[in-house]
Amino acid sequence: MTRLDWLADHPQHSDTFAAWIHRQFHYEYAEQPLLDWQREFAEGQINGDWKCLIALEGDQLKGGAALAKADLAQRPDLGPWLACVFISPEARGKGLAERLIEGIGEEAKISGVARIYLHTQDKHDYYAKRGWAVLDRFRAWDKEQWLMVRDL
Repeated sequence: MTRLDWLADHPQHSDTFAAWIHRQFHYEYAEQPLLDWQREFAEGQINGDWKCLIALEGDQLKGGAALAKADLAQRPDLGPWLACVFISPEARGKGLAERLIEGIGEEAKISGVARIYLHTQDKHDYYAKRGWAVLDRFRAWDKEQWLMVRDL
């Protein structure tokens, strides 16, 4: 059975998850070396900049998602953000991403947040089916991006 828990309680998985994110969203991290990102992400579990909910089977990391204070340099006026959504290839198709996204939304709501944001270049249909609305379309990293919002 896959369970969800906070990465802060399982710091041994921080570098692995950060590496997955660095590789998956390589275009966003082109200017940031992996070791710098791993350090920033690990610190974010302590200072709340990248509060990450992870999926575990036993002690095996299967995926995660983060509630980020800032995730889009072009829009420092917005936040917090659903960010770093990633499921390991062998764990996909089992509803884990949806569970993680809902968990991040619940955490934000409990923290008094009324709305959260995300940006995506290829999953806007997925998020739209789950209650997210398009706020804007813009170009970044040489690709079209979708800025989306969800009221909690």
